Amino acid sequence: MPVIWLLDAYRAGERGQVRALVDALGWPVTTKVLEYRKHVVLPHVLGQASLRGITAASRAQLTAPWPDLVVSSGVRNEPVCRWLRKQSGGKTRYVHVGRPWGPLDQFDLVVTTPQYRVPEHPSVLNNLLTLHSVTPEKLSAARAQWASTFEPLPAPRFAVIVGGDSGPFTFGPKAGERLGIQASQLVQQHGGSLLVTSSARSRATALDALEQAITVPNAFYRYKNADDANPYLGILAWADRLIVTGDSIAMLSEACSTGKPVMMFDLGGMRPGGSDEGRDFRLGGALYGFLMRWFWQRLSRDITLVHRRLRDAGSAMWMDEVFATALVPGETDLDRAVRAVKALFGEV
Repeated sequence: MPVIWLLDAYRAGERGQVRALVDALGWPVTTKVLEYRKHVVLPHVLGQASLRGITAASRAQLTAPWPDLVVSSGVRNEPVCRWLRKQSGGKTRYVHVGRPWGPLDQFDLVVTTPQYRVPEHPSVLNNLLTLHSVTPEKLSAARAQWASTFEPLPAPRFAVIVGGDSGPFTFGPKAGERLGIQASQLVQQHGGSLLVTSSARSRATALDALEQAITVPNAFYRYKNADDANPYLGILAWADRLIVTGDSIAMLSEACSTGKPVMMFDLGGMRPGGSDEGRDFRLGGALYGFLMRWFWQRLSRDITLVHRRLRDAGSAMWMDEVFATALVPGETDLDRAVRAVKALFGEV
C-alpha cells in the first residue's frame, strides 16, 4: 500500500481539499505542517526543486525513507515537492491540488477547477468543483445533532450560505441588503424559513445589512473561529434548497454535493447582462478586475467560468431564475480525483 506524505496547505480552502483527497484514498498518511521563509521567493518563481523557502525546523521533518506519494497545494509547497521527488530518484509521485504555478510536466497529477484556466494536459484532471469532505454520513449525523434547532422552523427551509469579497467581486452592505430582501421574497412566495450562516470572509457590515433586511422566520449564525457550535453542516442537512453567494466555489461545491437545488447569488457583475444596481465598490476589487482584463491571466482566477459550467450542467441556477431540480452526477469530483491518483500506481 503506498505511503503518503501530505504537505498541508497553508490556506483554509486548499487545506480542506488536500485533506479530503488523502482521507478518501484510504492509504497511510503522514501530515507535514511547514513554516515558510516568506522573503524567499525565487524557488517558486523560478520553478526550482529546493528547500530554501522553508525554515530549518521544517527541513528537519523531510528525511528518508521517502514517500511513494506527496500531496499538496499552494505555490510555496511546489519547490519542496519537487525536491522530494528528486531525492527519491523520481520514485515519489507528486499530486498537486488547485492552481499549479510550475510547468505542468513537473507534476504527476494536477487536480484543478475551471477558474484557474489550466490548459489540457495528460497530467491535468479538470474537475467542475473543488474537493471536500461533506459526505452523506456526516450530513445524517448533523441532521440528528441539529434537529432541536432547525426542526421547529417552518418548511421549506432555505439555506443562505454567505461568503465575502473575492477577486473583483465584493460582498458589502448593498449586496447583503439585496440578498436579505430576495431571500425573504422567496420565503414569502413559497412559505418556510431561512437558515443563514456566514464564513470567515464575511464582513460585519454586510452581515448587519443582511440580517436587517430579512423579514421572515430565520436562524442566523455569524461565523466564529474554532467554534464547536458552528451549525454549517446542520444547515446543509436541514435545508430543502440552498442559496450560496457566488464568491465561494468551495461552498458551492459542498452545497451541490447534497443533491438539493442550489441557487447562486450574484454579488454584482458575475454574469453577462447582470445589473450593477446595488453593487458594492471596493478599490481592491476594481484593481483585480483590471488585472483580469488586461494582464497575464495566470495571475488571476475567474470564478465566473465555474458559474457558467454549473448552470450549463444543471447543477445550480441563479437566484432569480425559475426553480429547477438538482442534477447530481453519478461520479463525484472526489471520486474522479481518487481514481486518477490510484491510476498512478496501477490501481483502477
